[in-house]
Amino acid sequence: MSAATVAASRLLPSDTVRLGLGGLISRPTRAILSALGIAIGIAAMIAVVGISTSSQAHLGKTLDRLGTNLLTAFPGRDVFGEQAELPIDTVGRLLRVPGVEIAGTLGVVDDAHAYRSSATLPSDTNGIQVYAASPRVIDVAGGSMASGTWLTDGQSEFPVVVLGSTSAEKLGVTSPGQQIVIGTEVFTVAGILAPVELAEDLDLGAFIGESMGTKLLGQPVHPTKVFLRADEETIAEVRELIPRTVAPQSAGDVVIQRPSDALAAKNASNQAFTGLLVGLGSVALLVGGIGVANTMVISVLERRKEIGLRRALGAARPHIRRQFLAEALFLSLLGGVGGLLIGSAVTSAFASSNAWPIVIPPFVLAGGLGATLVIGALAGLYPAMRAARIPPTEALQS
Repeated sequence: MSAATVAASRLLPSDTVRLGLGGLISRPTRAILSALGIAIGIAAMIAVVGISTSSQAHLGKTLDRLGTNLLTAFPGRDVFGEQAELPIDTVGRLLRVPGVEIAGTLGVVDDAHAYRSSATLPSDTNGIQVYAASPRVIDVAGGSMASGTWLTDGQSEFPVVVLGSTSAEKLGVTSPGQQIVIGTEVFTVAGILAPVELAEDLDLGAFIGESMGTKLLGQPVHPTKVFLRADEETIAEVRELIPRTVAPQSAGDVVIQRPSDALAAKNASNQAFTGLLVGLGSVALLVGGIGVANTMVISVLERRKEIGLRRALGAARPHIRRQFLAEALFLSLLGGVGGLLIGSAVTSAFASSNAWPIVIPPFVLAGGLGATLVIGALAGLYPAMRAARIPPTEALQS
């Protein structure tokens, strides 16, 4: 039979897959270690983006639940640099502002501290701040009771106190009905607040009625912090009117904040940090790709006789290229799938531990897998071309 009638050598796709997988299976330890670099890079990227997205989803749910229409006001500094005072009737003034739905105030009771008992050292204040609280302030601030009840109008004149979550922990109070000392008087704990998400400083507070605050201080307690809820559509106008309404003669003494803006700013800073971590994950992925390329180059050098034998038996150069390129792709794919699983597991564990919704964008998973294939193709291209260029006779003699 003449050479012209010999059928051309063929390499079916199934053969390419079998040869590529066979090359990895024959060296499992090396394959796993090489794929680990890819896996670490992909896992880092998936985990960072997944945790960030889960955090954003948690923030969105929090703001939906607590609302973005909460404003807080507190006294600033007057022209002489002294602490300004808000008027006693601040709530009444605010309720006259169009768009304001509800308002409440807190006033610091100076020189009054909360202690577990009269035997506690005066210096051992635990940083707990005593506030004279208006009846509806906790509703306005979006707080809730972990146990017991909030102060009622009828309790305002009596030694009854509600503790913030951190205050209760520091004082060793675990349930309503226990007693603590404020100033020189014994107070009965009516309730313990759950953590207040939009006003975390309240967690370290002890709240008494306004009349009781006046009694302890010896004079009416001026508001030092005001909470109000406004119509969402008019909140910008309300924000402008509050200072002029509360302090017409010195509107600049009133400072306005929107707690939801602080949460959004915190989330924005987290996003910047996320970008940095994604960059580090990309570097790890690049290092993993270099590891794959190095593994494939060494594999070509070690398998020169195998390459020569296959060429002598009729394998064409494109067949050799496809074999080693497939091997590099499978090696990267192994690392990519491992990285997706590890990254998803880390995201799920972290989100669950913080009671966040678990959110991993599908495009991130698809992008991660796509990146591994691109890395595999680039890493395997040079070794594959180098293997295809080896002459059969030279390879068999080596």
